[in-house]
Amino acid sequence: MAGTIDCSFIRTLINRYCAGEENWVDSRTIYVGHKEPPPGAEAYIPQKYPDNRIVSSKYTFWNFIPKNLFEQFRRIANFYFLIIFLVQLIIDTPTSPVTSGLPLFFVIAVTAIKQGYEDWLRHKADNAMNQCPVHFIQHGKLVRKQSRNLRVGDIVMVNDGETFPCDLIFLSSSREDGTCYVTTASLDGESSHKTYYAVQETKGFQTEEDIDSLHATIECEQPQPDLYKFVGRVHVYQERNDPIVRSLGSENLLLRGASLKNTEKIFGVAIYTGMETKMALNYQSKSQKRSVVEKSMNAFLIVYLCILISKALINTVLKYVWQSDPFRDEPWFNQKTEAERQRNLFLRAFTDFLAFMVLFNYIIPVSMYVTVEMQKFLGSYFITWDEDMFDEETGEGPLVNTSDLNEELGQVEYIFTDKTGTLTENNMEFIECCIEGNVYVPHVICNGQILPDSGGIDMIDSSPGVSGKEREELFFRALCLCHTVQVKDDGFVDGAKKSPDSSRSCIYISSSPDEVALVEGVQRLGFTYLRLKDNYMELLNRDNDIERYELLEILTFDSVRRRMSVIVRSATGDIYLFCKGADSSIFPRVTEGKVDQIRSRVEHNAVEGLRTLCVAYKKLSQEEYDEVCELLHTARVALQEREKKLGEAYDHIETNLILLGATAVEDRLQEKAADTIEALQKAGIKVWVLTGDKMETAAATCYACKLFRRNTQVLELTTKKIEEQSLHDVLFELSKTVLRHSGSMTRDSFSGLSADMQDFGLIIDGAALSLIMKPRQTGSSGNYREIFLEICRNCSAVLCCRMAPLQKAQIVKLIKLSKEHPITLAIGDGANDVSMILEAHVGIGVIGKEGRQAARNSDYAIPKFKHLKKMLLVHGHFYYIRISELVQYFFYKNVCFIFPQFLYQFFCGFSQQPLYDTAYLTLYNISFTSLPILMYSLMEQHVTSDMLKRDPSLYRDIAKNALLRWRVFIYWTFLGVFDALVFFFGAYLLLENMAVTINGQVFGNWTFGTLVFTVLVFTVTLKLALDTHYWTWINHFVIWGSLIFYIVFSLLWGGIIWPFLSYQRMYFVFIQMLSSGPVWMCIILLIIISLLPDIIKKILCRQLWPTATERTQTKHQCLSVEQSTIFMLSQTSSSLSF
Repeated sequence: MAGTIDCSFIRTLINRYCAGEENWVDSRTIYVGHKEPPPGAEAYIPQKYPDNRIVSSKYTFWNFIPKNLFEQFRRIANFYFLIIFLVQLIIDTPTSPVTSGLPLFFVIAVTAIKQGYEDWLRHKADNAMNQCPVHFIQHGKLVRKQSRNLRVGDIVMVNDGETFPCDLIFLSSSREDGTCYVTTASLDGESSHKTYYAVQETKGFQTEEDIDSLHATIECEQPQPDLYKFVGRVHVYQERNDPIVRSLGSENLLLRGASLKNTEKIFGVAIYTGMETKMALNYQSKSQKRSVVEKSMNAFLIVYLCILISKALINTVLKYVWQSDPFRDEPWFNQKTEAERQRNLFLRAFTDFLAFMVLFNYIIPVSMYVTVEMQKFLGSYFITWDEDMFDEETGEGPLVNTSDLNEELGQVEYIFTDKTGTLTENNMEFIECCIEGNVYVPHVICNGQILPDSGGIDMIDSSPGVSGKEREELFFRALCLCHTVQVKDDGFVDGAKKSPDSSRSCIYISSSPDEVALVEGVQRLGFTYLRLKDNYMELLNRDNDIERYELLEILTFDSVRRRMSVIVRSATGDIYLFCKGADSSIFPRVTEGKVDQIRSRVEHNAVEGLRTLCVAYKKLSQEEYDEVCELLHTARVALQEREKKLGEAYDHIETNLILLGATAVEDRLQEKAADTIEALQKAGIKVWVLTGDKMETAAATCYACKLFRRNTQVLELTTKKIEEQSLHDVLFELSKTVLRHSGSMTRDSFSGLSADMQDFGLIIDGAALSLIMKPRQTGSSGNYREIFLEICRNCSAVLCCRMAPLQKAQIVKLIKLSKEHPITLAIGDGANDVSMILEAHVGIGVIGKEGRQAARNSDYAIPKFKHLKKMLLVHGHFYYIRISELVQYFFYKNVCFIFPQFLYQFFCGFSQQPLYDTAYLTLYNISFTSLPILMYSLMEQHVTSDMLKRDPSLYRDIAKNALLRWRVFIYWTFLGVFDALVFFFGAYLLLENMAVTINGQVFGNWTFGTLVFTVLVFTVTLKLALDTHYWTWINHFVIWGSLIFYIVFSLLWGGIIWPFLSYQRMYFVFIQMLSSGPVWMCIILLIIISLLPDIIKKILCRQLWPTATERTQTKHQCLSVEQSTIFMLSQTSSSLSF
């Protein structure tokens, strides 16, 4: 025996450490209570796992400075300025290292302080979490220790209301049935109580002594972040018997961060601790999305870097051309030393090139990145503060999960939306059921509230016969039993209830609103679901008798099968399988029943826009049930590919069914959903609906929400059509149809709002999409995809039905990567929408009734679909306008700043003499011109928000990155060059003709530079003032305050002898300059000349080629003038009459 154990031990070690990851990383073994397995069972290999310490912080005290600096200098602009700063330190450069070092230090310090403070808060939160007291079992006794000291394998006790300290496998609870109730609100936002189950063999261990005697091992998968997936199995060892093996799934796993509710206490064993818990693994951020503005910024930066290198090269070459004359190279008053004469020419040229790079480096705006980050961060609060986007009914407001994509909201070209819960309310109302051709319409009941005008069961068709009566009751029992609904009212006592009325006070809870609607609807038809107790489902029949069914198995719903089943045993011992699901997944599995009549009714209801489900059953013999149990057990205990094996087992079991009937549930359209879609289409945005529903149901919803209109010609690309013709023929036929009318439908008018224009809508289903995406035999699917995309481009709206979650993401990716590269937005409310939300450029989650997985994984979250209108047409519009002006203005003001420095070199022998004082070079971007543009980028409203909502077409003015195109960028750059020429040569002409002041003193080069700088600061600030349409006291304060600050600073900087300066070249320069009258006139004149071309251009464009926005502004101004005139006239007439 010992030899066997040794061999197995050695074999396990070799497999783990020598055979590569494949053989050992897939699963882990946990020894419950750290007890070794019985001799001969398996080798006991204690494994090392991390402790339960949570670390959400990025830095420690020791690594903060190096790690933070490394992260910051990974940004190209910061790294560039660091190189410039080092060059200034190493070689003899014309400007002080302070001029580059101080702005860089300011940017780095501000960012480091912000990130350090945020990390300090994270450290505090981590410490509070890690030091929480936890109760665990040791030698049969309850011991208390800090949470961070928990280890994998410890048995933990958690009391009612407490949070689980790590990921636990649920062993037992104070409830006899081995269940507990949990809320996972802190994980996924779902506030409803969820039921978790202990394994049958461990639920009896309810005291500390009992649980300490448990001998078991758990095999499970390695940690992974999916909150809703877990695969494992437990081996429970009993005396002298083989271990009992039970499967473990997500219903047995209690996650860290969730809370125990309505249960006195539970025991669980720690399987994932610390940073391996699912909550910690979900801390990891999603893939980084970059906005189109950020990409434009980087492109512009590269252009300016090329301009900078060009300037430095030109000046370096011209310097050596200038110095080719010996007298210029070595004038009598500045003879070179022998060492200078012997220096290598190329080394000298390279040093001069670097010196010119340093002199002109301010053309690259280092502070722009900080300003952009601040603008995005502060601007994101405008969404969360918007009262119009707060939903009173749910008490929810919008959420911003990332501020990096604010401006992308103003660039959306395609919207992909889910239907259920996004366009509709996900508030289901049971409308009717059809049993073997007989249609029943119960009292209307919705969310537990019976409408007052209900008057009994209405039968549309004739009453069924005796056999029909049995089928009818079997159908109602199937609806009462085939679900995962919980009853919130747990105050039941054993024995019969007096009347069905008393059960109506029960509140049903389920993750699916459909299930609640069906259970409430069948309650009005005489069958009331009471509760699940001790694995028995209780229901009250029409005779007020309680029927008990033992729940044997649940075959859970999934989006691939689109159905669920339960296996129950009645009091008489009969075993039934009840199955409900979509008609497409039930009809192919049915062998008996009135299929044609029920199919006809299902199609009728689908056309009416109702959600339909079919119900079927089959009777199982004991032998068949035993076979089913064996099949399910084998699949459930598998650690590899468990989901696939379970799916195959479910498919095998759910066959040869007898069709009972179908249900119809109405999901009402959300408030203002139709208005929102209409406004988005007017804004030039294409709206696609991606849903898993039937084609007829989804199409009815699309007509109701005005996605399809009366004049829309609906084209079908469905499986049914492909069966009649080949995919190739169908695609080419549709392509011919839409392209025939494409001449009358321009690319920019794709919203199809004109009544006389031929408007196309396309319907495609999941199976047809799979064929289009599938590679052809020739090895490429590109041809079909291109034809499909061309059809879609010429359709005003597209409906994709019967879509799996992955197909939704495929559609988004297909459009996103098409040749136009449009900006896409995906919006949904359920877990099945997460894949497309992550795939789209902008992902928006609706805070709905299907949990918060979508909201958690999205970039933004909103309470209702109607709020999308304001988010895009108002907030998105403002964000894009503001940040595009910010980016262009930054480059403009830096061209104005540095181009005079370039021109100055032609007048100083290319000697690298700076035009501006060190203080001005340093503070230009930090102090003198920073706040006005920051406040502009937060407050500007070129049109009122009401105007933007009333006229969605204004959104088209900014489409396709209109304000950051190369044409606009070149205009701003040339405007900066023109202004720089005016500053420099205006000041040059003034000082050339008037070099002496009134007291005989001569103006020097620092006066010349200060004059240019003064005109520069006033011009760029007033340019921003002219661009401002929306004035607040904050704008006035920062614009005029910045100019006053510049004047005060200049007076103090040159008016006082500062003891910390070794030399003071600016002493009295500014005051002396202002003492000259012509200088005042020159400053005013140059400012006017600089601003004039931009003013003339705006007037001409507004008069000759006005945009829709400018026409709206003019109309608004005329209305304002008209209203004020009427008010003044009324005031005048009233005073005259008085």
